[in-house]
Amino acid sequence: MEKLLQSLKRIDGKGYKAYKDIAGVYQFRDYTLYIDYVQGDPFASPSRIRVRVPQSLARFPVAFWHNKPRRIGLEDYLSRRIAAMIGKHSRGIRGTGKSGLMFIDAGGQEILERTAVVVNADYIEARISLGLPARGRTVMGNVAAAMLTEELPRIVADSILFGNIPAKEALSYVELKEDQDFIRAEMKRRNLVCFVANGSILPRQSGVSDKPMAGRVVPFVSPPDLTVDMPLPNRGPVKGMGIPEGVTLIVGGGYHGKSTLLKAIERGVYDHIPGDGRELVITRADAVKIRAEDGRRVEKVNITPFISNLPHGIDTRAFSTDDASGSTSQAANIMEALEIGTGLLLLDEDTSATNFMIRDARMQALVAKEKEPITPFVDKVRQLYRDKGVSTILVMGGSGDYFDVADLVIMMDEYVAYNITDRAKEVARLRPSQRLAEGGKGFGATEPRVVLISGFRPEKGGKPKVDAKGLKTIIFGTSSVDLSFLEQLVDTSQTRAIAAIIFYMAKKYIDNRHTLHQAVDAVFRDIEEKGLDILAPFSGQHPGDLAMPRKQEVAAAVNRLRTLAVK
Repeated sequence: MEKLLQSLKRIDGKGYKAYKDIAGVYQFRDYTLYIDYVQGDPFASPSRIRVRVPQSLARFPVAFWHNKPRRIGLEDYLSRRIAAMIGKHSRGIRGTGKSGLMFIDAGGQEILERTAVVVNADYIEARISLGLPARGRTVMGNVAAAMLTEELPRIVADSILFGNIPAKEALSYVELKEDQDFIRAEMKRRNLVCFVANGSILPRQSGVSDKPMAGRVVPFVSPPDLTVDMPLPNRGPVKGMGIPEGVTLIVGGGYHGKSTLLKAIERGVYDHIPGDGRELVITRADAVKIRAEDGRRVEKVNITPFISNLPHGIDTRAFSTDDASGSTSQAANIMEALEIGTGLLLLDEDTSATNFMIRDARMQALVAKEKEPITPFVDKVRQLYRDKGVSTILVMGGSGDYFDVADLVIMMDEYVAYNITDRAKEVARLRPSQRLAEGGKGFGATEPRVVLISGFRPEKGGKPKVDAKGLKTIIFGTSSVDLSFLEQLVDTSQTRAIAAIIFYMAKKYIDNRHTLHQAVDAVFRDIEEKGLDILAPFSGQHPGDLAMPRKQEVAAAVNRLRTLAVK
């Protein structure tokens, strides 16, 4: 620490690039400080440091991190605790640009595996970003000294030393994460695709806030005949609605909670923090939200289960377009989800192409089948479950034709859920739709696609250019990848990780032999074996700025790459 103070005193008042002299390793009383990267300008990306506290000093009981769920829960909690202590002890912006800024990637409402904090048997390490302070482009050595030798030690003491943190609060994250993992395993054993605990708060504050709505909110209660018991290892027995495999409809009037329930199910692929309201809304982890996506690029996707016999002899076994329609984009989104692997599709009629979802009896009578290339989803959804084992949960308020193909019908009435399957089947019997099934004998084939090197170039101007711009955009070479319609992508750090994964794949697994599924699987095996840190050299970011994405969003990003070429 004394060496660091001397260096900062020596460069005080010099040009900003003098800060490069402080890169290195410094021993403090309770921890080791690693200054890994020093920014070259007060307006540039912040400097990157790591703080490593040996477990002999941190003294976190082994019970807090002895298995993977508990470790992830503890790492998540610590990143949030560190962020709170930065808010308490750091004075914030002091000087030009990012001067004085200090932050850690603490996340939102989800508990995600991150690189911000590392917990293992030897140490706890926090990866922090900071803006080294300057007046104009002149080093403010005294302010930097205060940040690194006064504020940082207080932050570390109040967040990484077990004796100084609220242990019960930390334990709540650890035990919740373990309970959530238990539910996922139990769902698989019981052939359930989703569990929604009684008492869950599903509505959110607003379209721009994912925090729970306060005030007059109806807590979720399961219909009695869908109620299951979950004997959680930490919380104890919990009751809630279990949705079985098969085809499930969510119906009801407008503004009664249909889409709110589906949105909670959609986000249930992730675990949520204590107090979120959806902590025990758990959906199978490979579920994919499907929607229409006008204008997206599609590269050689077999969409024949849904669309064939297009005019002008357009090939739908290897369908390509730079400007997909609502129906072709929705068909491609489903087939791509099947290609990468999913056991559950989630759809909302509000974000679906009408002609993709249904063709009623009157339209069938008016437009002959041989003149209509689209086979509607209503005729394929049962085949999808029967032939592929893929379930569907669908919000439907405008067509009762789906009653004929549903296994379960849930009605939302003033945010209260009812099982009305028998009633829906009786309506279908008394009022037959008279439409003809158009789905053929089976669902059809899904075609694996090999990714070609020629369309997977990360270079721009002769140098690799791969970056994430916020939550919904990735820059890959000369291409901008639009992820706006990936509704289950929730964290900017996931987007950074996806960008790094695509770059990693380009270097290691895109070889004109691996299919997209094989390449993505290979990367995730590497991550499972060596951790997310293997992506840091490919991210161009702080190694503490990555969060685990899902295979489904990685594949979706690749599929939206406008230079993508496959065979």
